[in-house]
Parts: sequence; C-alpha cells; structure tokens
Amino acid sequence: MKSLKAQNHSLANPEEEIQVLEGNLPGGKFDFRHHLETIGLFPLRPTPLEIFQINVGKMCNQVCKHCHVDAGPDRKEVMTKETMTQCLSILAKETSITTVDLTGGAPELNPEFRWFVTEIRRLRPDVKIIVRCNLTIILANPKFYDLPEFFKINKIEVVSSLPYFTAMKTDAQRGEGVFEKSIQALKMLNAVGYGEENSGLIINLVYNPSGAFLPGSQNELELEFKKKLWDRYQIKFNSLFTITNLPISRFLEYLLRSGNYENYMEKLIDAFNPVAASGVMCRNTISVGWDGYLFDCDFNQMLELKVDAPKSQHISSWDSSALANRSIVINNHCFGCTAGAGSSCGGTTV
Repeated sequence: MKSLKAQNHSLANPEEEIQVLEGNLPGGKFDFRHHLETIGLFPLRPTPLEIFQINVGKMCNQVCKHCHVDAGPDRKEVMTKETMTQCLSILAKETSITTVDLTGGAPELNPEFRWFVTEIRRLRPDVKIIVRCNLTIILANPKFYDLPEFFKINKIEVVSSLPYFTAMKTDAQRGEGVFEKSIQALKMLNAVGYGEENSGLIINLVYNPSGAFLPGSQNELELEFKKKLWDRYQIKFNSLFTITNLPISRFLEYLLRSGNYENYMEKLIDAFNPVAASGVMCRNTISVGWDGYLFDCDFNQMLELKVDAPKSQHISSWDSSALANRSIVINNHCFGCTAGAGSSCGGTTV
C-alpha cells in the first residue's frame, strides 16, 4: 500500500474506510484475524446476549471532531416508531438482555424518544436503560429542560462525553461553548439526585483522547476528574469511562489528514492485549441501526458491516438461534478495542 502520510484524504463512504483499514501497513503483517488466530480466538463467537444497543438516529445538535457516527444537525436518519416497536418485541422475548443502551446522535432528538423509553421501562422494569446524552441537548431548547426529571422518573443511567475538565480542551473537541453548557447540564442532573451516593441515579462520564494516542489509566483519570469537577464546580458523578478512539469516520479522516494513521495503528497493534480480546463488547451485544439492521457493535454499524447471519440481518427477521451461532465480523479497526486495558462503550474491559 502506498504511504498514507502524503495523501490528501476525504473519505466519502464506509467502503472507502474499509479499503484503508484492510490495506497492509509497512511489513504486511498487521491484520486483526491473525492476532485472534494466534491466541485461539478465531473465529470470534458471541456469548449470551446481555446488551441491546439501539441507535435511534444520527441527528445531533453537536458536530464533535472524534464522532464515529458522523452525527450532526444535518443528519436526517431517524428510527421510526415501527422499528422501535419491533425492538420492543425482541426485548420482551429475549429475557437474557439486562441492558438497553440508547444512543445516537443525540437520542433525545428522535420525536418518539420519550415514548420509547417509557415503553421499555413499562415492558421490562428490571432492565438497565442507558441513555448516551451529550449534556448540551438539555439546554438546546426549553422542551428539553425537564430531561433530568424524565431520566429520574424512568431510572435512566446517563452516560455523557466530557473530554476534559477544562473549557479549552473540551471545546476544541466538541465545539465552542460546549464545556460551559455541559457544566450547567451536569448541575441540573445533580440537582435531581444524579451522582449522589445511594440515590440509585447514575451519571457516568466518558473520556476520549483528543489526539492520536491511547487513553491513560481509567482509575487515575477518574480520581482527577472527580477532584477537579468538585473543587471548581461542585459537580458529582459516579464513574469515568475511558474509550479508545477507533480509526473510523471523522477520527480516521483526522488520522489520514494529519499523517498519523500508520503511527496510530502501530500503537494499537503493539498494545494488543489477549485478555482484552476475550472480553470485547461485541461478544455479548447486538447493535441495532436506526433503520433496524443488526450489527455486532456500534463501530461495525458505522462501517455498515452487518451481522454474519444472512437470514437475520434486520430486526424484523430476528432469529435467536442464527444470531447465537454467528461468527462476529472483524476488521482492523477492532485493534482499538483490544489495545492496553481494552475499550468498550462501558470503558476499559480489563
């Protein structure tokens, strides 16, 4: 493969991203399948389904530089009520599911969002519901001001990205003014009980590195975030998740544009951890796209790599047996989930 450092890249679609990921880096030996074969994990198989992750749309009020969904205000992809109803029918019969993870875009921008959350809670009072809230949506329009109370009533676990505890680093990654609005939104969540010990109302923050490097220690960063946010703003939260940026979508374009792609991939590969590989999130997760198609994970969804179960690739043709016996679809972006302490939507895996 030609050196990528000197090329000017603007990736138009997932097919182009996959071509880049499948190209051999110098030496020609770097492919994820080879690493799994070496440790006896290929083909990668699912474990019992626990997490039902649902992308309810790509529309968002922000345009973050690292966003692997390529979300923004101009995106029109929104899950319909019909598809949500199909998701509910699966949730009713798949009793092994313990977590419903609602993501976007900003999931709250889907016009059926509140109906969907309420129906999930009515149908499965036992299940954990996660909403990946970008915080600023709470202040985007008066109709969202009551979201903290809505989350509380429905016992939602809120997961929110906050790249850093300073405005400069946060705004550089997520847009001007985002840090100040995020702090206001966190205070609103704290005011209804989120982050308070023994309240049962969980607010977790997510840290993504701002450049072509791996995140630091999750435990150490959590302690630092908690101290800084409390000392400066009297804000409380429960846990900090560190998530490695995967080389897809906007972050892949950044890597290519800045000439960091080869070095970043080599960092991921050099940090490959067999223990992290055995615990990758795709093994106990099904990810549902806004249009109802099924994927092994949120990242495969963005690359349009559907599950390897030809007769059960859409929520309308769900086949529990076929999905349980599938092989998980992999590519070189998967190195991001197996580097160091591992990475998942819930932080480190090791």
